[in-house]
Amino acid sequence: MMNRIKILAILLIAFTSQGNAQTAPFQIAIEPMNISGLGGLQAYAWGQHNGKWLIIGGRLDGLHRRQPFAAFDVAGHNNQLIVVDPVAQQKWSAPLSSLPIGLQEQLSSTNMEFFQEGDYLYLVGGYGYSNTSADHITYPNLSAVKVPDVINAVINGTSFTTNFRQITDTMFAVTGGYLNKINNTFYLTGGQKFIGRYNPMGPTHGPGFVQIYTNASRKFTIFDNGVTLSVTHLPAIVDAANLHRRDYNVVPQIMPTGQEGLTAFSGVFQVGVDLPYLNCVNIDSTGHTVNNAFSQYYNHYHCAHIPIYSASNNEMHTVFFGGIAQYYDSLGILVQDNNVPFVKTIARVTRDASGTMAEYKLPIAMPTLLGAGSEFIPINTLPHYSNEVFKLDNFTADTTLVGYIYGGISSTAANIFLQILARKAVQAVKYLKYL
Repeated sequence: MMNRIKILAILLIAFTSQGNAQTAPFQIAIEPMNISGLGGLQAYAWGQHNGKWLIIGGRLDGLHRRQPFAAFDVAGHNNQLIVVDPVAQQKWSAPLSSLPIGLQEQLSSTNMEFFQEGDYLYLVGGYGYSNTSADHITYPNLSAVKVPDVINAVINGTSFTTNFRQITDTMFAVTGGYLNKINNTFYLTGGQKFIGRYNPMGPTHGPGFVQIYTNASRKFTIFDNGVTLSVTHLPAIVDAANLHRRDYNVVPQIMPTGQEGLTAFSGVFQVGVDLPYLNCVNIDSTGHTVNNAFSQYYNHYHCAHIPIYSASNNEMHTVFFGGIAQYYDSLGILVQDNNVPFVKTIARVTRDASGTMAEYKLPIAMPTLLGAGSEFIPINTLPHYSNEVFKLDNFTADTTLVGYIYGGISSTAANIFLQILARKAVQAVKYLKYL
């Protein structure tokens, strides 16, 4: 079923009384928007400058097909650079064809890891069909994109080739993980190296494939003076039992100590069983800890999410939007479905000052079975920490537009493998304050 082109605007609503803050420190509202000409896309990378987005890679179709010959086909590659102005509700695009082949191939892949630092968007890995290799591969590349200049070039129809640089390093052959930064160190957490076509029958059937989880958070620093791009690898965090994860959410956090960190939420698959993880892994500059005292029941796959921290209460909140999960709510009852269906659930995970974590289903839901492979793109002029976590205590207006959700997979049924589309959607997200 085809969906109308929308953007979801996200609104945040905060409670000011201490009693309410303990149970519901804020609420979320979503409002659909339309941007003419903006098509469906999922599992893409993005950067932004002056309120405009630069969107790279991802899939034009929805959930990958089960048949190896049809899975992740070339027709589903996004081979365009897309620029979006959500305020003016305009969209521009330009083909990748003017770039060198190595950049064209990586930048049209799906599930790249990415991180923006200043003007530069760094892209790692990604999976897709490579004409050069005559096979589906995970790209062993780190690419740097000068976001402001590329946005201007796409809008004005001018050349952008000098604003892309790429290096090759097998440590970056990762797809479905996350690229984050703590202080001056980059963390490439989870994900896998996948070579060949997807086959639900396993790696030794039909054309076969190679699948290697990283089981790690790979640490490195980047040297980039605008001309030379190089990396220095640091000792990795390795945990084969707990970092055997992909297609999930690794979210910047402010830890109870006040220091920056990351939390790796859920993801797939547990070692020895094809089900999502329910625990989480906390990562900071000193290492990692596994939290087995907490179980996350909703939002197990990669989906749009928002990190929000209250310094006055020393509470870290992370809100997740839809996607895919092993559990869902039915009339107040938690239902387990080991088929791991598409869901509409919007949920919040809160870590208190003692480090105790709890999950709350919010009273609103996604408008459809939507969210897997979507991204939340924040309004970066709002108060936030250096790691992009919103400063909840600085939100003073009754209603604040905090950002947008674009794209993702839109499913026609909870458990289905066909007729699933990349969502032509942008949804604005707002913060709402109760007085």
